Amino acid sequence: MKKILIFILFINSPVLAENVPAISDVRIMFHNAASGEDACKDLIRLLEPFNEIKDPLLLGYRGSSTILMAKHVINPYSKLSYFKKGKSMLEKAIQSDPKNIELRFLRYTIQTNIPAFLSYNSQIENDRRFLTQSLSRMSDNELKKIILSYLNQYSPAG
Repeated sequence: MKKILIFILFINSPVLAENVPAISDVRIMFHNAASGEDACKDLIRLLEPFNEIKDPLLLGYRGSSTILMAKHVINPYSKLSYFKKGKSMLEKAIQSDPKNIELRFLRYTIQTNIPAFLSYNSQIENDRRFLTQSLSRMSDNELKKIILSYLNQYSPAG
């Protein structure tokens, strides 16, 4: 009986039973993070426990949100710092799961929206091609609509 109680307590431990946010909620929060500093900070804080081993997709959202923080600060040094830190996280997530459509979409949206002088645009065409080829085998219709809409809006020529 004592062993069963210890086992139950161990399984229900907050360290092991970490709350993983629903990806649909993360997508909404990410969308809101683009227009609000507090929303961006909240998302970064929520995703802080996740890394490329625990959940590459959530790390990708954490990195992308960190890049978005650069939009909300004035100091150029802080802007660059947020960009570099977020870029590193996003690339680490993609390296961990290179076939993940949503991670590649995150990088694509970041690279098509940041200033060229940051030189983070080398994967735009590869990611666009990957996304276009991957659409037909996607089962997540919500994400598929988001990607299709973005691909139709963004023209590679500028």
